[in-house]
Amino acid sequence: MQYAFKTDTGKVRQHNEDSGGVFTKGEHFLALIADGMGGHKAGDVASSKTIQHFEKAWNMITEDEIETPVKAEEWLLKTVTNTNLELFQYANSNADCNGMGTTLVGALCTPSYLTILHIGDSRVYYFSEDKLIQKTEDHTLVNELVRSGQLSEKEAENHPRKNVILRALGTDDVIEVDIQTISWGEGDLVLLCSDGLSNKVSRDMMESTVNDDSLSLDQKADRLVNLANEAGGEDNITIGLVRYTPDEQQKGVN
Repeated sequence: MQYAFKTDTGKVRQHNEDSGGVFTKGEHFLALIADGMGGHKAGDVASSKTIQHFEKAWNMITEDEIETPVKAEEWLLKTVTNTNLELFQYANSNADCNGMGTTLVGALCTPSYLTILHIGDSRVYYFSEDKLIQKTEDHTLVNELVRSGQLSEKEAENHPRKNVILRALGTDDVIEVDIQTISWGEGDLVLLCSDGLSNKVSRDMMESTVNDDSLSLDQKADRLVNLANEAGGEDNITIGLVRYTPDEQQKGVN
C-alpha cells in the first residue's frame, strides 16, 4: 500500500487545530484525521490528544488482533471509547479546555478489508473504478435536516448553521460512533479529510484530482490542498490518502 498525508493551516486562520497521520504495522495501515473545536488551545489539545492516544494503542497491538474485520471493529470501538473518556476527563479537570471536542475519521487498511471509523463532519471517501463515493454521513444539524426532508442539499450548502455538529469526541462521557467495513482491491483508494477540504472542493473536483494518473499520490494531496486554498481557505485543511497497491511496490512511496 501507498499513502500520502498533508495538513495546512489555510489562508485565514492563525493556527492549525487539525491533527492526524498514517501509521503502519506490517501490511496494515491506520489513517486518522481529527478536527479540533472549542477555541484555539482546546481544539489543539482535543485533536492532538486523540491522535496520540490512537497511535499509542496502535503501536501496542499485534497484527493478529486485527486479522479480521470483526476484530478490527472491536479494536477501533474500544480505542475510541477509551480516547473519548480520556478527553472528557481532561476537559473537566482543565478550565481552559472545558467544552473541547474533536471530530475523528479513521481508516484501518489491510490487504483484505477496509474498516472506517467516523464521528463528526470530517469525511471518508472511497475511490474505485474511476468513481469517488462518500462513505460517511456528516453528524451535523444541517445534514439531519436534509435527511428529514426539511432542507434541500442546495439550501444546506450555505445554511448559517452548517457547522453545528451533533456528535463529537470528548464532549460527553458516552460516545456514539459509526463503524463499517468494506472490501477493496488493487488500485482502489481511500481519502480522509477535514471539512476544510469538503466545504470548499466539490466531490466531482476531488474525483477528477484523484483520477489524474499523471500525478503521484503526494501531488494529488498537494493539489487538493491548493484547490481548497484557492476557494478561500477559511479553515484548516487536512488530507490522508491510502492506495491499495501490489505487495511488490514499496509502501509509503508516493
